[in-house]
Amino acid sequence: MAVTDKILARKEGRVGTLVFNNPERHNAVSLDMWEAASRVLDDFAGDAEVRVLVVTGAGGKAFVSGADISKFEDERATQAAVARYNSISQGFYAGLYNFPKPSIAQIQGYCIGGGLNLAISCDLRFCSEGSRFALPAARLGLGYGYEGLKRFFDTIGAANTKDIFFSARQFAAQEALAMGVVNKVLPDNELAAFVRDYANTVAENAPLTVNAIKQIAVEALKPESERNLQRAADLVARCFASQDYIEGRTAFMQKRKPVFTGQ
Repeated sequence: MAVTDKILARKEGRVGTLVFNNPERHNAVSLDMWEAASRVLDDFAGDAEVRVLVVTGAGGKAFVSGADISKFEDERATQAAVARYNSISQGFYAGLYNFPKPSIAQIQGYCIGGGLNLAISCDLRFCSEGSRFALPAARLGLGYGYEGLKRFFDTIGAANTKDIFFSARQFAAQEALAMGVVNKVLPDNELAAFVRDYANTVAENAPLTVNAIKQIAVEALKPESERNLQRAADLVARCFASQDYIEGRTAFMQKRKPVFTGQ
């Protein structure tokens, strides 16, 4: 399904996939692409059939290479335009980070700037051996806000975040793995199949349990004064009160694969 010609969305079983489709520019993202991608998130979030989100880029040479600099004169030339662009793009990152279902970044090729921010906003990141990463804001004179930096701090720590932001250097897949930028590195020709199988495995698990873990993780990373511990307790209680809890116990005793409904 084409949301626009540059943003694609598809559903395969219980997995929804969002594709950044601008391969001639290494999947650089314009303002209208951020807006379309946000609509995809909203659609998948509200679709009970979708249990896992995969985010990827088209063409095999890039995940996302950041903002489309060729559009800066039109989209980010004035203070008002910058504020509008930042509001929409930051809204997408926040929507992805707080997406109510597990999200996986499937990274093949360049993962640069806003693309790396996008990947860090996902729960898990798997990349191909030839992938390259960088956060070149310091080479472009761009400011980076608190929320975006905090996601990096929470994921890879302050020292690694300062390193990649201060230096604006490119680094390879194995260094990304060592820093915790990615969870696993795969041969180029194995990445898509691995992500598909992994996503399907997650989608087959009890969705109330998986989603509770996702939401409690978001709460745990908030400042202590902002954490909603009652909400976390309610999510756990909902799991134990569900038909899926009964199904899980019954399937275990009967030595069969459980079939979870999210109820």
